[in-house]
Amino acid sequence: MTLKPVEAKNLHALAGIKHGFFTRQGGVSTGIYESLNCGLGSNDDQTLVLENRRRIGLHLGRDEATFGPGVITLYQEHGTTAFEVTEAPSRDALPHADAVVSKTPGLVIGILTADCAPVLLADAEAGVAAAAHAGWRGALHGIIESAIREMERLGARRERISAAVGPCIGQAAYEVGPDFEAAFVSRDPAYARHFKQNSKSGRPHFDLPGFVMSRLAAAGVSNTENLALCTYENESLFFSYRRKTHRGDTDYGRQISAIVVA
Repeated sequence: MTLKPVEAKNLHALAGIKHGFFTRQGGVSTGIYESLNCGLGSNDDQTLVLENRRRIGLHLGRDEATFGPGVITLYQEHGTTAFEVTEAPSRDALPHADAVVSKTPGLVIGILTADCAPVLLADAEAGVAAAAHAGWRGALHGIIESAIREMERLGARRERISAAVGPCIGQAAYEVGPDFEAAFVSRDPAYARHFKQNSKSGRPHFDLPGFVMSRLAAAGVSNTENLALCTYENESLFFSYRRKTHRGDTDYGRQISAIVVA
């Protein structure tokens, strides 16, 4: 099956930037990982995961002769660290960070998700790209802002940055507890607008992509796009940690969102 990643119109329009929010389709994994599982932290056959990642790198034009196959990702930990890469790190020594930034042509960078929000950013004029992993913790505590600051350090300007929020869990599927909501509202009462009470359960539902979009706007990024695709609801296209949990599955796959300065 051919890879058919979802693309954001605002990033697609940028000269010298290639990207894709990849689905679970077009890979070689089987069973619960079918088929484009890119999570090296899963219990999937690592050979199959590496082949899936190789296909994504080729799709985006990675310079394999210089950097080897695949996509550079991080040891993600729901933090706020942004890290620049100029070459492929050892698999045994991945940077502990949740945003990866690069201005090296041909070096494909990405982040893994399975309900958290993937955010791809680029300043085409400066030739700087970034991928950020924005779960609720990272989004609340500043991963978006960290990624933008690291991009600026490499010559980007936030008023020129284009950013897109990819497939993640939608508000209808993201039921949380009152303590969760309180943690947000205690930081800023205006964050209450990102919660909606479920009429049946009476529990709040959190709008993760809407919150991430608001953080981008507050950071001064105006050219933004929300793909508004729910990972939980679209099983044929996306892996979902929450869906796995509700079903009692033993493990789950991860999709990748990647970008490159061409």
